[in-house]
Amino acid sequence: FRIMIRTKGIMTSSTQDTALSLLRAFMANASIDAFLIPSEDPHQSEYVADYHKRREFISGFSGSAGTALVTRDEALLWTDGRYFTQAAKQLSPAWTLMRQGEPDVPLVYEWIGKNMSSSSTLGVDPFVVSLTTYRRLLDLDTKLQSVSPNPIDTVWGQVRPAPPADPVFIHPVSYAGVPAQLKIQQLQRLLTIEKVDLFVVCALDEVAWLFNLRGSDISFNPVFFGYAVVDANDAPILFTDSTKVSSDVASYLESIGVKLAPYNALLNHLQTSSATKVWVDPMQCSMAIHDSVAPRTIVEKPSPIEEMKSIKNPVELEGMRQCHIRDGAALVRFLSWLDSVIENSISEVDAADRLESYRQTLPKFRGLSFDTISGSGPNGAIIHYKPDRASERILNRQEMYLVDSGAQFDDGTTDVTRTVHFGQPTNHQVDCFTRVLIGHIRLAQAVFPCGTTGHQLDVLARESLWSVGLNYNHGTGHGVGSFLNVHEGPHGISALLRRMALATVPLKPGMTVTNEPGYYETNAFGIRIENVMLVRAQTTQHEFGTGEWMSFESVTMAPIQASLINVGMLSQSQLNWLNDYHADCWRKLSPLLENDPVTLQWLANSCKPLSF
Repeated sequence: FRIMIRTKGIMTSSTQDTALSLLRAFMANASIDAFLIPSEDPHQSEYVADYHKRREFISGFSGSAGTALVTRDEALLWTDGRYFTQAAKQLSPAWTLMRQGEPDVPLVYEWIGKNMSSSSTLGVDPFVVSLTTYRRLLDLDTKLQSVSPNPIDTVWGQVRPAPPADPVFIHPVSYAGVPAQLKIQQLQRLLTIEKVDLFVVCALDEVAWLFNLRGSDISFNPVFFGYAVVDANDAPILFTDSTKVSSDVASYLESIGVKLAPYNALLNHLQTSSATKVWVDPMQCSMAIHDSVAPRTIVEKPSPIEEMKSIKNPVELEGMRQCHIRDGAALVRFLSWLDSVIENSISEVDAADRLESYRQTLPKFRGLSFDTISGSGPNGAIIHYKPDRASERILNRQEMYLVDSGAQFDDGTTDVTRTVHFGQPTNHQVDCFTRVLIGHIRLAQAVFPCGTTGHQLDVLARESLWSVGLNYNHGTGHGVGSFLNVHEGPHGISALLRRMALATVPLKPGMTVTNEPGYYETNAFGIRIENVMLVRAQTTQHEFGTGEWMSFESVTMAPIQASLINVGMLSQSQLNWLNDYHADCWRKLSPLLENDPVTLQWLANSCKPLSF
């Protein structure tokens, strides 16, 4: 069973502007002065199914992060630095790009507060607005009106993609590491300790993780649409479309004591429940769910499953190691091939497709973990660039090439970026690449005490760039799921506090996190070096205090191109790390390439020790 990847046609600017006009006509008829359109679906997913891509439909912007606001005479799109270049290209002249995070650019809430009066009405879809967002909107001096069904669905009409209908399947304990019954019992014990009757599980990856189930309702993310209600003293209930549940899955759920109910039955169940105290995560729970729980006592706290899921068990950790070795062999085959044929008019799409074809031959492969970012020259500077036949470039030996890719396997999820230049890079490119590499190595070498957050470590990855006035406009690292979403919380490594969890959730042994500093020169080139790391306990020379110390284990296995490195800029410690890493790549990857002498020789050349 492989994850199905869905695509849809590209809308033209005129079609988008017509949709905008139709939405405004609805707003005028309903006496709504502005309508808020977040990116998220009813589960607050980062990546959503085509069926839920309302913001993309109305604006034309296809990035994963952004919020649209349509008023009677303005259309505004907020997004962060990862997507500035992409959004500027995709938005029609009818839209204004709000470059979130830049000086003098207000947040969407600030803009509403400044530009809408107490007599103005702001419309929202209660099923896609989180409780956290709802609270912020209530603080504004503007009337808030729930609008359901969502008017964009009416505007979208018959061309709206159908809702996903792929089957749910079991994720065996041989890969999950822990039976679902034990996860449920652990959660129920916590509810008892917290003196809470019910916990409503809204996030799709948490539902999948809790019951050891997977699906393919969202491209690249092995999840399915469903909610769960976990009772402290009764059987948990999974709310999902019964047509997705085979007899085998139904029998499995019965065997672990889980009841089944229709997806759309959740709100009625909450309204009629005898529970008096209900726990919801305000960042995952929608306005509609909150209103169904009220007027009971509502405990608003982060989901306990998020951290439980983020700390991988020994089976999952070993799976992550092994899937990254297999994945590294595919990436090395690709880079070796590309080095030999780059003069043959290889396009960005051709390259991405070839890399996927190497991965498809790997054991336990399920699909890609995200759209491959395959950017040559100036396209590499678009942080979340997705090549297409209309805009792609041809790769050549005169430009840098950035490829950020990953895969889903039964035993883990990968995410790796390498930047290469198969010709003669400029001194400036070498200097920038080496500074990114220094940041990568400094973070990889970090040893830190219990309680340290990724936010505190972020500076290690940036200091070399900062010293010459350079920087990058994205976070340095995110958690990675185990055959789940490639972006996982609650932890991360970032200077940008998009979620307070980055500042407050400490790194713990068993967590996964990426290490991906970069540098992007608009209209010229982009650089990123990304490995997945495991957080592990670390023995230190001294034992200050009573808490344990930690370090990182890099599990991504792919050489870093030597011709882009100014070795003289590295310290002895950093050079040792690089040589040790390449020795590890050779030791783990070469056995998988014994039947491919050309790639094996390429790997040997790429892993040779460097010296001053």
